[in-house]
Amino acid sequence: MRILITGGNGQLGSEWVYFLNKQGVEFIALPSSDLDITDHADVRRVLNNLRPDLIINCAAYTKVDQAEDEKEKAFAVNADGVKNLADYCAEHKIKLIHFSTDYVFEGSLEDKDRLPEGYPEDHPTSPINAYGESKLAGEVSILNSGCDHLIIRVSWLCGRFGNNFVKSMIRLGKERDELNIVNDQFGSPTFADNVVENTWHLIDQNISGLYHITSRGMITWYDLAQAIFKKTGEPVKVKPISSSEYPTKTKRPAFSLLSTKKIAAVPGITLTDWQEGLHKLLANIDT
Repeated sequence: MRILITGGNGQLGSEWVYFLNKQGVEFIALPSSDLDITDHADVRRVLNNLRPDLIINCAAYTKVDQAEDEKEKAFAVNADGVKNLADYCAEHKIKLIHFSTDYVFEGSLEDKDRLPEGYPEDHPTSPINAYGESKLAGEVSILNSGCDHLIIRVSWLCGRFGNNFVKSMIRLGKERDELNIVNDQFGSPTFADNVVENTWHLIDQNISGLYHITSRGMITWYDLAQAIFKKTGEPVKVKPISSSEYPTKTKRPAFSLLSTKKIAAVPGITLTDWQEGLHKLLANIDT
């Protein structure tokens, strides 16, 4: 099987490269500079030349706050670019693996009480910011294309490569004695290695459709920050604050826990507790 990874130098793409190298699987990983998925002609030229059997799309616009000012750019990558890949995959009978986000849901606190296990895959979507809208548009493009696909939604993604909340906390913990962290946004971190391993199990079993992958347990960003410093031993005072005390350009979901009930029923799947996942990440993180 000949595998192509798009966005191969990003956080998730780099994790796929690390994983597939250990598996001894043939693959090609292309950074966005070598394959611009927003360019219809470039997509067809590159894919016609490489002729992959499977495409793992890790290319994405992930600047959540900037997306409000760069909506066209976010949609170009997360919607139009995904459509280019999906249409090609439909024409050439290639399976497309794509990663989406918890931000496709409204994320109201009322949902936290109604859905204690998190949003199931079939819950109605209703994004509240441009980033979420662009990612949902990408999902719709895949469905409309009719291609064989596997869409994986994740939340609060963090891993050993790229930039993420865990790495930011480690960096800031070395620079400051006290940090203010939001304590009224609820969800669960998704660790990149666990996403890749579980997605590979789905690929190996030729499973298609929509699945959620995240850690077990529900926490806030404040809880996660506290756990990071407890495990690293950095003497940082973490102060819980409300979202209103930390205004951002983008409105973020107050509740974005994803239900993993569906994927937990698949043979070979291993969902990690968020504290276990964090412990493993901190032992292997590339800072």
